[in-house]
Amino acid sequence: MNNTYNKEPFLQIPHYDHEVWSGYRAIGASIGATLAQSGRRQATVVVECYPGVRQEEIVAGLAESLQPALVICAEDAALEPAEVDRMVERYMTDDRVFGYMAPFAIDECYDPGKLAALRDQLKTMDSGIALVIGFGATLVAQGDILVYADLARWEIQQRYRAKESGNWRSANRETDVLRLYKRGFFFEWRMADRLKKSLLRRIDYYLDTNVKNEPKLVTRQALFAGLAHAANRPFRLVPYFDPGVWGGTWLEANIGLPEKEHPYAWGFDGVPEENSLYFRYGDTRVELPAINLVFFEATQLLGERVYARFGAEFPIRFDFLDTIGGQNLSLQVHPTTEYIRDTFGMSYTQDESYYILAAEPGAVVYLGLKDGIEPEAMLADLRKAQAGDFTFPADKYVNVYPAAKHDHFLIPAGTVHCSAAGCMVLEISATPYIFTFKLWDWDRLGLDGKPRPVHIEHGSKVIQWNRTTAWTTAECVGRVDPVAAGQGWTEERTGLHELEFIETRRYWFSEPVLHRANGSVHMLNLIEGSEATVESPTGAFEPFVVRYAETFIVPAAVDAYIVRPSGPSQGQTVGLVKAYVRA
Repeated sequence: MNNTYNKEPFLQIPHYDHEVWSGYRAIGASIGATLAQSGRRQATVVVECYPGVRQEEIVAGLAESLQPALVICAEDAALEPAEVDRMVERYMTDDRVFGYMAPFAIDECYDPGKLAALRDQLKTMDSGIALVIGFGATLVAQGDILVYADLARWEIQQRYRAKESGNWRSANRETDVLRLYKRGFFFEWRMADRLKKSLLRRIDYYLDTNVKNEPKLVTRQALFAGLAHAANRPFRLVPYFDPGVWGGTWLEANIGLPEKEHPYAWGFDGVPEENSLYFRYGDTRVELPAINLVFFEATQLLGERVYARFGAEFPIRFDFLDTIGGQNLSLQVHPTTEYIRDTFGMSYTQDESYYILAAEPGAVVYLGLKDGIEPEAMLADLRKAQAGDFTFPADKYVNVYPAAKHDHFLIPAGTVHCSAAGCMVLEISATPYIFTFKLWDWDRLGLDGKPRPVHIEHGSKVIQWNRTTAWTTAECVGRVDPVAAGQGWTEERTGLHELEFIETRRYWFSEPVLHRANGSVHMLNLIEGSEATVESPTGAFEPFVVRYAETFIVPAAVDAYIVRPSGPSQGQTVGLVKAYVRA
């Protein structure tokens, strides 16, 4: 077991220990003291919320300290749920998984007349504190104090699963977690992120609401100091791990995870849209969505060239897929760029690759189509299998390649693929990560007892039928090219394919290796060895220790950094894989 893997990495933020508060009593007292300094007889505190925040908890928690004379729930002025459902219907589709990126702004979901009535309520107050709260609270008032209450995407998903919360302003009390996530992904979170980006630079306080009844409050200045700190040094995201029907045993054994009823299938420690960051101010740890860093430090983090191409989106992701002692992944394909843009409103697609961290004897990867197959015959067999009482003969249609530790398989969009049982995969890919068209799921049900969604019709429109054995073998398997070497180190290019925008380099080193900025953010993983230390040649940041299988990010703003074996790995050869956006 690798007990050294750090499951709770944090960034220590200097100089702001006095601008953080824990617990509602301290938070309310701090806000109250700020209001008292103004000398106003009447004041308004506005708490703008991300969808999924426990608003009742905040109101109850602040009541003792602030003793508000008036509490206004902003969402009383929102459109009726059935009306919001009608607005977004065409973007949601009937599919359990896929919708279309919705373009709405928060004000489109509010009734102007009802907003005016709430504002009139505020005007009648001549003394005391008014508390305005909700997703859209800033439409009612800007307030004398503006607080932004936030939480991470992973926490929202946990609340969906626990049936604690549903979708925002929906008349349908949905219980299917996939559909709840779909509406969040394609509608609510997009709208909430637009609002967040417009507000956060002018808030007074930021409220971390991830843990029930354990709120943390920081000032705007402390928050943005933390973001600036992160954007100028290496850092890690907060990982999370999730069971799945095909899950294996490697993650639990090597990362040191608690036992679950179902084995772990996924590990996410390199997906800024989903992962969190931990900032620590003194002894107080604040959790925030890592996407906030992308939104507000985009050029420092991504680099001007990458930002110009993708906007404030993090285009690379690393994650784990564990089938050691488990089952095959679904046979699948990802959409082409044109298809994902026209069908789902995404600007780029999910090109990817499988880097094999570990493999059992006899492990294989399915990749590309065999020579001479008839597309219609394959599609007919896929449809027949989906209808039941027929097992799709995957080996008849899809190439099977042996998979061993440190192999790297390249998977440009449109290529049929899957990892079979017996592989521990570090998946290196572009970020649009939910756009997997399952073609065949090996006659099994999901953990919820329902058939997992299969999208043969979508897949049939994007499969690149010319990617057969000769092409796949030459273009996607074993593409390792020497790049450079020095005393105690070598650099190799392992991909990705020329059709993909991500470049990957692998380093084997027993001596320190200098890495220079190249206009792109770098995402890296220690693929071999117990430990390495990342250092600045100029002392621009403190030494940063990474351990086996940990993913870390080096912002584009870091001009240069050195990675050297350290701790138990000192004097040994260790391995590192690095990904960045090609020029």
